[in-house]
Amino acid sequence: MVGIDAAIANAFRRILLAEVPTMAVEKVFIYNNTSIVQDEVLAHRLGLIPIKADARLFEYRNSGDDEGTEIDTLQFQLKVKCTRNPKATKDSVDPNELYLNHKVYSKHMKWIPIGNQSDLFTEESIRPVHDDILIALLRPGQEVDIVMHCVKGLGKDHAKFSPVATASYRLLPEITLLQPIEGELAEKLKKCFSPGVIEVENINGRKVAKVVNPRLDTCSREIFRYEELKNLVRLARVRDHFIFSVESAGSLPPDVLVSEAVKVLMTKCQKFLNELDASQID
Repeated sequence: MVGIDAAIANAFRRILLAEVPTMAVEKVFIYNNTSIVQDEVLAHRLGLIPIKADARLFEYRNSGDDEGTEIDTLQFQLKVKCTRNPKATKDSVDPNELYLNHKVYSKHMKWIPIGNQSDLFTEESIRPVHDDILIALLRPGQEVDIVMHCVKGLGKDHAKFSPVATASYRLLPEITLLQPIEGELAEKLKKCFSPGVIEVENINGRKVAKVVNPRLDTCSREIFRYEELKNLVRLARVRDHFIFSVESAGSLPPDVLVSEAVKVLMTKCQKFLNELDASQID
């Protein structure tokens, strides 16, 4: 993001963390759980599993509504029972060979359509983001039988609704060579920075250092270790050039999340302007 104030950049970061809605498990109905994992711990683990569903297609559930409808709720079922493997060898001690379904993964969560949801969505569009999240370990005779309700929510209410694993930004580094740096000194300068920041060009048989991509710089300040280099280079930051790093939890791609954060900020600004207009009329 170029040409904006730091306060605006930070607003986007905070909105990405806390105010872009996603779908997450809110209610867990445990009909049977004979695993060693306590009910409340199991419910907490299920709530933190990221769900691949576009929250923009759903409404917020009304407070006090326990049932849920096709427009505000997604329903999943987790029903797994562990049994012994009759084909296992007698001398085997490997649980993966001895038991069947002894590891309960997020892939075992099956989407149960409500109302007309099966006409609107496919099984590929509504599912856990990752299939290999371990939920519980079972032994023969143990089982879990659970129904989950996913609802739309915001990260400021609970971290499970946050659409990003992390969202951060940094200023663009600015590297200025105060005078030409040639020969062995140019090679030494190149080694002071991350690969790709400084390159050494051959100009008329001379090795000359050139700043190629300051974006790759990690601000190590390595050049200040060398007396012959520290006065030849100026390090700074471009104060209105922000490099964002957005790691999505998986519900939506990072570029979509950023565009949604922009829409949230625009809505906030419009609401503020409307309040100003209303106060002037009063």
